[in-house]
Amino acid sequence: MTTGQATSLSELNASDYLLAAGRPSDPAVIEGDRTFTYRDLRSAAAQLVERLADLELPPGSRIGILGSNSFFWIAAYLAAMKGNVAVPLSDRASPAEVARQASAVGCAAFFADRLHRRRFADVFGDLPVVTDEALDLARPCEWTESVAVDPDVDAALMFTSGTTSGPKAVRVTHRNIRANTTSIIAYLGLRDDDRILVILPFFYCYGASLMHTHLRAGGSIVICNQFVFPEVALDLIEKQRCTGFAGVPSTFPLLLRASSFGTRELPSLRMIQQAGGTLPPPLVQELLAAKPQVRLFVMYGQTEATARLSYLPPERLVDKLGSIGRGIPGVELRVVDENGRPVAAGETGEIVAYGENISPGYYQDPAESAGKFRDGGLWTGDLAIVDEDGFIFIVDRKSDFIKSWGHRVSSLDIEACALRLPDLVAAAAVGVPDPEAGEAVTLFVTVRPGATVSADEVLTFLRGQLAKHMVPRAVHVVPAMPLTASGKIAKAKLRDSLGEAISSAARGA
Repeated sequence: MTTGQATSLSELNASDYLLAAGRPSDPAVIEGDRTFTYRDLRSAAAQLVERLADLELPPGSRIGILGSNSFFWIAAYLAAMKGNVAVPLSDRASPAEVARQASAVGCAAFFADRLHRRRFADVFGDLPVVTDEALDLARPCEWTESVAVDPDVDAALMFTSGTTSGPKAVRVTHRNIRANTTSIIAYLGLRDDDRILVILPFFYCYGASLMHTHLRAGGSIVICNQFVFPEVALDLIEKQRCTGFAGVPSTFPLLLRASSFGTRELPSLRMIQQAGGTLPPPLVQELLAAKPQVRLFVMYGQTEATARLSYLPPERLVDKLGSIGRGIPGVELRVVDENGRPVAAGETGEIVAYGENISPGYYQDPAESAGKFRDGGLWTGDLAIVDEDGFIFIVDRKSDFIKSWGHRVSSLDIEACALRLPDLVAAAAVGVPDPEAGEAVTLFVTVRPGATVSADEVLTFLRGQLAKHMVPRAVHVVPAMPLTASGKIAKAKLRDSLGEAISSAARGA
């Protein structure tokens, strides 16, 4: 890397910032049997910058990126942010949905690997597409540092997961990426010898944050696109001597109750990161028991915050079990009432976040932005209580509360209770319209391989643990939970499936 005209880290383009620390010969990305160094990554990204320059696009053009996690994906992302705006797109969505998103932000060109170039051909139309065939690592290409960049211009547009509404394009600036990355590295204590196993897609802000932080720290990224078979991930941790692993709540029941994770030693593993939703306390306790030598970081974040907003220090997991902790360095979290006033300890309010990692808003959507970003803060839509020590405990998302028989029922409380049953792998509580109750509590569960658990057994257990108004009216044992592209349980699909079943039964009657 050569030194250009950028004079300070605060002025660096996000791509220059992320690539500034890695030593040329150190491993940056491990994909299958290939290890790519930082020299390889800088050269690959520089080649893709050249290809974009050949297209003569206006500066700040939106560049779609489509494909599975790969060395090419990372190089394309870095190339897109160097003078343009990266738009990560979900390779798990339908071509029609990808086309809608690409059109909504006006993508002018795309990076796509060869497989996805064919599958999504209708998305691209006549727009230029640069594939992995453009890379030639035998031809060294110099990555040169950019001139100073306005830190508040867009570096990327990240689509939300769409768990509660349609996906929206979140504006992520160069300042946002630098602020959040610097903060995460600090509280995790990441080092240049850290090696993270990544099972989360890079188009998801959590997956992107793993890439950001480990590149900036000069560490290594081990790619695993096969977590449907968790033993493959464990084999990679062992083979590649990974020091870190990260997952969403649906990840950990599979590890704990459907794999050999609890019995393998995995001596290289020193850190586990959990975010993307609330991990029920029983599973936190199981993780601690399974790997007591590993530091477990329970975290909380949103796409609108670039990635992370809070973390619970591993030393407080026992006495603050169930908490998301407090704001990360540089972030202030408040729990407030509807008028924006801080609530008293033990009272419920909405989490509002402040910091340099907060997005300026949704892309070309002032109405949605006005509701989410106001008074200088990010109104998260998550309801929580704060204790006397300032630790925050999420009660539920506003949209996931179940209003039954005049009570506001937390779906998280029901799910956490159900998962005390060791043979359950996942649980999701939803409310369905009911003429008498308002909403009837309904619970979906999946069972670990080889076990047999009936709906009646789950109901009997819950009746002995929960208040009467929280006990589900019905429990459904399903083979698998519907998941969003980022791996979260898609509760909207569960509600829709119940609604369709009720409507079909009514028509049959």
